[in-house]
Amino acid sequence: MPLFINRDQIFAHQVHLLEHKLRSKEERILELETENALLHLRLAECSGRQRRDHDEVTKAVNDHQLQSSTKKITQSALIKLLSGVQAVKHDLSELFAVYVSFATELEEQSKQLLEKVEQANSSLNGHSEDEFQNLQVRVAALEHSLEEERENCRAEKQKRKELHNTLVELRGNIRVHCRVRPVLPFDQIQSSTSGSGSASSEEVIHAVSDDTVMVNCVKAGMLVQNKMFEFERVHGPEESQEAVFEEVKSLLTSLLDGYNVCIMAYGQTGSGKTHTMMGSQFLDELSGTQQEAQQGIIPKAAAELFRLISEKPAESHTVEVSVMEVYNNEVFDLLARDEHSNAAGQRRDVITTASGASQVPSLTYETFPLFSRPVSNASEVMQIISSVLKLRAHCPTLVHADSSRSHLIVTLTVSSKSPNAVALARRLQSAKMDMRRSTQKEWWSPRCRRANLAAHHSADETSASPVSSPCSTPSLSPCPSPRRSITQTPFRTKLQLVDLAGSECAGMSGVSGAALWESSCINRSLSALSDVLGALAEHRPHIPYRNSKLTHLLQDAIGGDAKLLVMLCVSPTQRFITESLQSLGFGTRARQITRGNPCTCSFRSVDSSLMLGRKITQFPLK
Repeated sequence: MPLFINRDQIFAHQVHLLEHKLRSKEERILELETENALLHLRLAECSGRQRRDHDEVTKAVNDHQLQSSTKKITQSALIKLLSGVQAVKHDLSELFAVYVSFATELEEQSKQLLEKVEQANSSLNGHSEDEFQNLQVRVAALEHSLEEERENCRAEKQKRKELHNTLVELRGNIRVHCRVRPVLPFDQIQSSTSGSGSASSEEVIHAVSDDTVMVNCVKAGMLVQNKMFEFERVHGPEESQEAVFEEVKSLLTSLLDGYNVCIMAYGQTGSGKTHTMMGSQFLDELSGTQQEAQQGIIPKAAAELFRLISEKPAESHTVEVSVMEVYNNEVFDLLARDEHSNAAGQRRDVITTASGASQVPSLTYETFPLFSRPVSNASEVMQIISSVLKLRAHCPTLVHADSSRSHLIVTLTVSSKSPNAVALARRLQSAKMDMRRSTQKEWWSPRCRRANLAAHHSADETSASPVSSPCSTPSLSPCPSPRRSITQTPFRTKLQLVDLAGSECAGMSGVSGAALWESSCINRSLSALSDVLGALAEHRPHIPYRNSKLTHLLQDAIGGDAKLLVMLCVSPTQRFITESLQSLGFGTRARQITRGNPCTCSFRSVDSSLMLGRKITQFPLK
């Protein structure tokens, strides 16, 4: 039994030894496998290196072959070029030889010609000097006569212009100018989006002269018909803002002479009304000179007004500014402020005073800068206007992305403490005409000035700045006091600058909803303006000023002896030809107005007016 146990232990010990050897063998196998893997990696690296070396060698061999072939080609080309250069040198040598022969021959011929010319001069010197002097005298006489003809032509043009202006004043003081804008990039965009192609962007309206517009009316299946429209002045697409204002500037002298003046821009949306009245919308991006050149009528008129006032005695004239808009047939005061002193357009009423002048009670007259003093220069006026332009109603339409939906009215009220001789004479003649009218009819009536004297004084006290036409304002009594009406009463006139809303129809603008109602109100107000002008042209006994707030507000500027200038702005393209013809027709009807003779006093010269002024000041007023 003990012998058997020992044998098992021996076997166990042997198994243990064998397992130990097996583990050592397995570890050796792992080491060999790891070493084999490392050798494989080294073999792969060597193979890759060998391939790269082989590729580099191949590439070097190819480059060498390419360089050798290029060298051979270059050598052959150089050989050909060298042969060509040698041929050119040979040709040049032959050409130089020909040139030398020609030069010598030409020199000889020129010497012969010079000898002949000298002989001819020597033969002509004896009797050509007198003829040459005669020719010089004739040329000088012709130049002098040409200069005289030019001066006569300029004088005749100026005389024609003055006579035409006089004729316009005798017919009723209404001038109609027309401005044709150039074709703009958005015309091409609108044509492409509307699907009408390049035909709708074709230019069909042309300024053929300084007073004539031609419209090419194209109809399908018919020949082109040219319609001609004549106005006092026509501005083409190439004319600048300064040229447009030069034709308007003379009206500002009439403003200081005691006339109410109105300049309004009429036309469809996108025809250039706001550009003509206000100027370019990118004025802030321009330099000083360019900015002044791109200004519209409103800033230029303000600058010219203050320039004219600066020539008058100091503190003799004051200017007040008011800005209104007519939106949906309601008048809004854009300079009115809320309880927080912020600009907020407030609704205002338009009334007709006992004298027949339109007036807006509680209208705000802005001072600058929030001090109790009137404006003193054009920059202050434009700063006030620019501060409230954002309150004007705008809405995008198919015609323009920023279409104005209201009529903008900028009023500059001028108060004169010492009117000039022309203005004084006008007021004297106005008083005489009022007295003559008062003796021809019964004085006492419900609308009598005497009956409404107290009401007139209360209205003057409550209104911020009552303005009326000096000629159309009757006297306060059948026998007005010269001292009160001429020397004490402030002489007040107003310059109204109007940027009307677009005159296109609702179908062209493509609006709906609230914007459609805006278009309806705009078209009705413009139709009322056309009715008023038509009534004035036909001399009807009743003028429908009150059919619209626009015409009611502009009653002083349209009727009476006020100076009115209508600036027609038209688009030149075929797409807007219907609206352009409507605007041109409106201007033609406005030119037909022949209002009654304005209560003006004609003077032979400036000296006679000054003499009349001296007589007025020397007259003992009691």
